Amino acid sequence: MNDFYTGLCVGLEKLGIPGDDEQIAKLERFACLLEKWNKVYNLTAIRCREEILTHHLLDSAALVPVVTEYLHAEGAVLDVGSGGGLPSIPLAILRPDLDVNAVDAVSKKTAFLTQAGIELRLRNFTAKHARVEALSGEYDLITSRAFASLADFISLTHHLLKPGGRWLAMKGVVPKEEIEELPENVDVVEIRELMVPGLKEQRHLIVIRLKGE
Repeated sequence: MNDFYTGLCVGLEKLGIPGDDEQIAKLERFACLLEKWNKVYNLTAIRCREEILTHHLLDSAALVPVVTEYLHAEGAVLDVGSGGGLPSIPLAILRPDLDVNAVDAVSKKTAFLTQAGIELRLRNFTAKHARVEALSGEYDLITSRAFASLADFISLTHHLLKPGGRWLAMKGVVPKEEIEELPENVDVVEIRELMVPGLKEQRHLIVIRLKGE
């Protein structure tokens, strides 16, 4: 049992996520793939294994309890600007009942996402190489992590949200100016602080809906 494995198990426990042995093994394998591909494709600026654990895996996993509040069983999620598969791949691993889709406009990133999905045997995960504004389909939840301003996030994806669906935007500090610039047809449902084990930086989730839904 290595320190990374222990940190992952303890972190998931603190987040209240009952990850089983197979899921933890897949998260470990995903970290290895991210390290390997990052040397060639520059998927993330974070290269330290300890920071991959806190800044990527556990940071992404912190979204899972919120997703579960909105989708107890089944449903479709779209992760916009997924890059290195964050938070889409940890979400797909920890919620195998969900249909998790990742979209990115950069082909080398979707190549990584596709290969990771194959190697991790994620039957519930699909990577799409496209500009999100040209994408079709309907999703219960649309997520993003450092993708764009909130206003741009909403405008680029509004046609993809199912009636009654939610946008989940992962941010660092609370983006007050971005919230003020949101279009008038949406409401901020809540601003939730995400407590990521081992991470000293601020993390917040902005939950948004169309007015009247």
